Amino acid sequence: MYICEEDIQKELDKRKPNNSRYSTNRSEEDRVVILSGVFEGKTTGTPISLMVKNKDHISKDYDNIKDVYRPSHADFTYDIKYGFRDYRGGGRASGRETIGRVCAGAIAKKILKSLGIEILAYTSSVGNIKLKNVDLSYIDKNPLKIPCEEATKQSIMLLDSLIKENNSIGGTAYCEITGLKPGIGEPVFEKLDAMLSKAIMSIGATKGVEFGLGFLSSQKNATDYNDNFYMENDEILKTTNNSGGILGGISDGSKITMNIAFKPTPSISVPQDTINNNLENTNITIKGRHDPFIVPRAIPIIECMVAITLLDYILINMTKKIDCVKYAYFNF
Repeated sequence: MYICEEDIQKELDKRKPNNSRYSTNRSEEDRVVILSGVFEGKTTGTPISLMVKNKDHISKDYDNIKDVYRPSHADFTYDIKYGFRDYRGGGRASGRETIGRVCAGAIAKKILKSLGIEILAYTSSVGNIKLKNVDLSYIDKNPLKIPCEEATKQSIMLLDSLIKENNSIGGTAYCEITGLKPGIGEPVFEKLDAMLSKAIMSIGATKGVEFGLGFLSSQKNATDYNDNFYMENDEILKTTNNSGGILGGISDGSKITMNIAFKPTPSISVPQDTINNNLENTNITIKGRHDPFIVPRAIPIIECMVAITLLDYILINMTKKIDCVKYAYFNF
């Protein structure tokens, strides 16, 4: 397969700070360099090794939290588990950790695109502000990655007031998968929706994932919820897609839809009550450069984690029948 640094860089550029007041003011190029696994633009079959240097770091910003646990942050749980933590930004709890995911996801997305599979994610709410309509062309016209001009204006006003208060807020993202054929996924313990949930929930600050109607399904009668099948031009279709494109843990051929909830960024410059590592009551005012609203920077990470999961399952699906194994073997 042909792959180059530009294929990966375009995904990394979506993840890095967007130079607006609604993102951290860290100045990182996130420039990727391919060290091995690619020769003359082609993958060689050996592991692909990549490097992205972290240049704009100010470790002293974190000196005041060396012995203090940030509320709603992994500081406490990491320290309890390991007896030690890297307090300079959060270590594995830092958003910098997601660079490797985006690099791998960029390659997976390129492969999926060659199969006609597309993944799209965008910000669907900021606090209680929800979309009034959806205009996909507007996603890249604003730093919040919201496909709605009215919701964007309202969200900017809300975030401006929160920034003045040194506060942050949570929100949701929407993600959809189109072009995926039916039959992808495994029943029972490794269902497609379960593995997609696992991948997305591994992203920092994620607090919930739902498919289709999600929790609203609990309020429906079966006659209102069920997706009725019908045939049209020799194609299997559904009257609705309340199930979100997955039945019994396996893709049904329709669009897969997900909603993902993110908590507010816990590192805020407002005095908060907490404890220190001597288990004494204290308070903390956090310094540093943090996102007042994390969802826009999570968008490319969602897409890449979904891509990695889908590609794994497509490869697994090649072994579902002996005829598939024979075809792959004799056409190698």
